[in-house]
Amino acid sequence: MKDVKIEFRKTIYPIQSSLYEYLEKYNRMTKIELLYDDLLRFNDFTSIEDENGKDTLWLSVYYSDHEQKEINENLNKIYTILHSDGDEESLPFLTVDSIEFCTFGNSKPFRIRIRNILNDNYTNYYIKKADASRVYGLEFEDLLSINRINYLVYKDTLIEEHILGIPGDVFIEKHLQHCTELGKAQIAKEFVKFNERCFLGLLGDMRSYNYVVIPIHDYNQVIYRIRSIDFDQQCYEGNMKIYRPQYFKENKKMVELVNEKLKKNSIEQYQRETRSLLTKRLIKGHKNFQDLIDVMKQDFIAPQDHVDQLKNGLLKFTYEQRFKKCQNMGEIMEMGLNFMIKNYKK
Repeated sequence: MKDVKIEFRKTIYPIQSSLYEYLEKYNRMTKIELLYDDLLRFNDFTSIEDENGKDTLWLSVYYSDHEQKEINENLNKIYTILHSDGDEESLPFLTVDSIEFCTFGNSKPFRIRIRNILNDNYTNYYIKKADASRVYGLEFEDLLSINRINYLVYKDTLIEEHILGIPGDVFIEKHLQHCTELGKAQIAKEFVKFNERCFLGLLGDMRSYNYVVIPIHDYNQVIYRIRSIDFDQQCYEGNMKIYRPQYFKENKKMVELVNEKLKKNSIEQYQRETRSLLTKRLIKGHKNFQDLIDVMKQDFIAPQDHVDQLKNGLLKFTYEQRFKKCQNMGEIMEMGLNFMIKNYKK
């Protein structure tokens, strides 16, 4: 398996007015008093290590005394907005356990842990710099997959819920070897479907640490789901292989599992099932999807050479001549999904 590489850090694209209007229409907008840049004013930090003493690339950050109280109050309010539409009755029972900053990746998120002091249950959420690519990725995940996404935007700040699951790299290293043979076959099936969803939705860079594996106990067995947790590389890269998790070396063990457990006709069956499910979701939610595509076709979210490389790659892959006319990533996305729908109806 030849590895594909992402050579340069992706540009952060600002949210344009038409996308803000879409977000307002579909209740993704909010109003808060604490922005992403406000959290960057920390004056001290400590590195966070895992149980083996390895640096996690997360920092636990601290603020001056006169700022800490105000920041904590606003973080608690943001939690209520995200999870209970701003109901403030629970505020006296909420406390900020930690504020952590990630130094790795495009979005450089803050991870906020909120704890309920009545029962010690806690919930994480993230505050990030709003990026148009990521917003499109979150919306397409909500529209095309079985997974619901809870997030809000205010100005240049993105608030995003935590997605539960075992990080893919951790699962591959520590848990995969302990799965039953039936479980491994089921994981192989899910990876094929995940691979197909990413390609059809043009979601790139699904290396093992950018998705989670979710074990679900079902009667007398454990089944598995694979779900993306990173949407920065939505419709950005020109190399078609970057939209297929199978080509990343970090997923080598998953690919080997597919080759070991599944026959070619089974792989094709699971790919057809995925295309069928996505098509049904698109037909059912056509108005929402079309509104998003119309906005995306007016937006600039990738260099022109990436657009040209991707449309030529898809032209060779599908023999669909209309890819030649695509001028931006929005038009490529629309053409690809319409091509899938047309073939499904046939």
